[in-house]
Amino acid sequence: MDNNEHDAGVAPSTEEPTGQTLQGDPTAREVPGSDAAPESDETATPTVGDVLVAIEELWPESLAEGWDAVGLVAGRSGNRVGKILFTVDPTAAVLDEALDWGATMIISHHPLLLKPVSSVAAAGFKGEAIHRLIEAGCALVTVHTNGDSAVGGVSDVLADALGLQDVEPLTRAAEGLPEEGIGRVGDLAAPATLGDFAASVFSILPAVAGGVRVAGDKDAMVRRIAVCGGAGDSLFDSVRASRADVYVTADLRHHPASEVREAAAGAAPYLIDVSHFGSEWLWLTPAAEALGNVLSDQGFGTDIRVSGVNTDPWDFVLTPGR
Repeated sequence: MDNNEHDAGVAPSTEEPTGQTLQGDPTAREVPGSDAAPESDETATPTVGDVLVAIEELWPESLAEGWDAVGLVAGRSGNRVGKILFTVDPTAAVLDEALDWGATMIISHHPLLLKPVSSVAAAGFKGEAIHRLIEAGCALVTVHTNGDSAVGGVSDVLADALGLQDVEPLTRAAEGLPEEGIGRVGDLAAPATLGDFAASVFSILPAVAGGVRVAGDKDAMVRRIAVCGGAGDSLFDSVRASRADVYVTADLRHHPASEVREAAAGAAPYLIDVSHFGSEWLWLTPAAEALGNVLSDQGFGTDIRVSGVNTDPWDFVLTPGR
């Protein structure tokens, strides 16, 4: 919504999970089947407008939250798009990666300009980013809460990575299909201890400084799991209504988390707090593949790549010994 060592802390197995490490070479995360080389004379390079039509098919703007800012941020609709880079955040390092590669579009999950601005002068980092994009002829598109809510969106990918079954939205979209909305809830194939499940969560996410924090008895048995990629502490009422044993989300603040645990009196729902970046990073590759498939079906060929830049803002963490 809106590369350090890990210690899972509660992993009961003798082999400790390590988390996923982002590629050191940012050019290494190619999307299978996204080669821009034309397969026939009928294959054409799409325009920015063509890509926006495909994006609307996958992640309709009508699914975005009212406070959000999604869609085209910079770029001309008639410009050709030969290379597309997917990222969680449009940071300066990501722009370096994209422009060095020759990208003509960046699709970012997080908005560069979420709040209104009165200037895009290059005196600040946001204005500098806009200038670099325009000068390089690279479009920028935001797919944010529409990418959270849509089928196959951020929380769907997280739920699938955790092996959840019979998945449904935590909160249904006001406009959309019954299976669309913010967050997801579903069931594990078999019950697990909270400690084992937390270790599984840790293992599927990219390696970041913050690791994974857990509130609850590590030996408690859990099966029904609620998830929300990104910051999800606004959904606690929906989590309780879903009767989830565990809620996996990011950016949990002290007071809301404390109040949930106090109200539960030591029982469910337990909480697992993960990296905001990490919880949404999982979506990038499936999203890139989905866009490539839609463009291919429409007769277009373009090169699509997932950024290898870790845009999690934290660099290291200090923790007490076991």
